[in-house]
Amino acid sequence: MTAGFISKKVLGALVTLIFVVCFNFFLFRVVDADPVANLFRGKELSQSQRAELREEFGLNGSQGEQFVKYLGQTAQLNFGRSYSTNQPVWDEIKKKAGATIALVGIAAVLSAVIGIMLGIAAAWRRRTKADYGITAFTMGAYSMPEFWLGMLLLTFFAVKLGWFPVGGITDPDSSATGLAKLADQAHHMFLPALTLTLAYLGEYTIIMRSSLLDTMREDYLVLARAKGLRDVLVRNRHAVPNALLPVVALMAINFGFVLSGAIAVEAIFSWPGLGLATYEALKGPDLPMLQGLFLVFSASVILFNLIADILYAWLDPRVRTS
Repeated sequence: MTAGFISKKVLGALVTLIFVVCFNFFLFRVVDADPVANLFRGKELSQSQRAELREEFGLNGSQGEQFVKYLGQTAQLNFGRSYSTNQPVWDEIKKKAGATIALVGIAAVLSAVIGIMLGIAAAWRRRTKADYGITAFTMGAYSMPEFWLGMLLLTFFAVKLGWFPVGGITDPDSSATGLAKLADQAHHMFLPALTLTLAYLGEYTIIMRSSLLDTMREDYLVLARAKGLRDVLVRNRHAVPNALLPVVALMAINFGFVLSGAIAVEAIFSWPGLGLATYEALKGPDLPMLQGLFLVFSASVILFNLIADILYAWLDPRVRTS
């Protein structure tokens, strides 16, 4: 892999990020031209109080002056102060990011691993009952809206059967520490993680199945069988490694969405992560919080798309010369 190829990809990612930073500023000014008036709607504020609030939230001065100030603050990871908590947005994001990374990260890994295994099984047993059953199940789960699937699981397993808590990350009355606290968090995480795993499962399964079916038509697999290799060795040593290329790229891209989490799922299960923070900020609207979240989400997607491009080119040299 040449330095020129990597430099080209990095430069493209930086240009995209700069565009997102600029777009981020103007987007939320279009959404609400005077957030102070909406935030304190119904309250009698004097002109001096309004001016003080506008200065506190960085809304004083012309739009050009605000833009220059915004660029300087963004470079220092200063996204302003939340309207609802009056705390720095970056501190709020850091505080909530861990819960989202844990939840969506675990769900992404599980869906990738299980989806790849199901895709291999479906492709290797194509046009059998196993293939039809796996494809129907994964596509059915993939087609369901996440919020609807989450409500079904919550209603049945948490409300009706009472096997799992209805929300939160820990039991509010619990004083457990160490392994007991981790077990309590895992108990709370099970249903939202199951929802996201089922929701993401289908794309990995169908892409792995399609890629493996294409690979199985290659001449070198016919040659491997002609040499007398068993089917399981042909599959594991020759077919699967080559069929994994598009799935690896998909995994890298999907990990870019880990920080953004799943807004609907976190809201349904009251999971205190970035998804729930986005949902709460939308109700305000808490524009500094939304602006900071949008920028962090976009930056994570751009970063992992860059990783996916470089990783795919490293795995498949044909990409570098195309």
